[in-house]
Amino acid sequence: MFIGHFAVGFGAKAAAPKTSLGTLFLASQFIDLLCPTLLLLGVEKVRIAPGITRVNPLDFEYLPVSHSLLAVTGWAVLVAVIYQLLSRYPRGAIVVGLLVVSHWFLDLIVHRPDLQLVPGGEIRVGFDLWESLPGTMVVELLIFTVGIALYLLNTAARDTVGTWSLWALVVFLVAVYLLSLSGSPPPNVTAVAWVGQAQWLLIFWGYWVDRHRLSRQ
Repeated sequence: MFIGHFAVGFGAKAAAPKTSLGTLFLASQFIDLLCPTLLLLGVEKVRIAPGITRVNPLDFEYLPVSHSLLAVTGWAVLVAVIYQLLSRYPRGAIVVGLLVVSHWFLDLIVHRPDLQLVPGGEIRVGFDLWESLPGTMVVELLIFTVGIALYLLNTAARDTVGTWSLWALVVFLVAVYLLSLSGSPPPNVTAVAWVGQAQWLLIFWGYWVDRHRLSRQ
């Protein structure tokens, strides 16, 4: 799941019109921004295993801090509280917290049974949609289309930058997604981690886009 997470960020603008798209992206991708740092520090473990699923070549061996449901819930509360303290916008804080948790449930759809419910727990879950490339693409592109539609319905461009920066972001996200489906497996886990860190550029892009758009609400 990649553009599906960003889609939820786009769509959440309808529920929290005062919250920047960059913040909504940050929340929806929070645990995938946390995980690369934990991989680089050796706290969590991922193995490159081509063929382990038809879509994703990664074996998520040990992600208790970033991807167990209990830990994700804790991160969601923390992020929501921090956002509330900074913004004094309770509605936005609730949406931001829910976005953090939404990441785990979207991952649940596509992952193999490798997502823990609690750190160190024996139970691992996942619906394994990644075993079907067409199914994965249909579900994720559908979610993405709905998210973009909601964002467009709830915002309007302030200027030309507000139009072309948004559509450039949409095209870039779809292009990266399609390339990831057709590309070769990554050379090593360090490369995976640094590509994950590069997602911060998309967060900043989201802030830039939103500065040039108005909420219709």
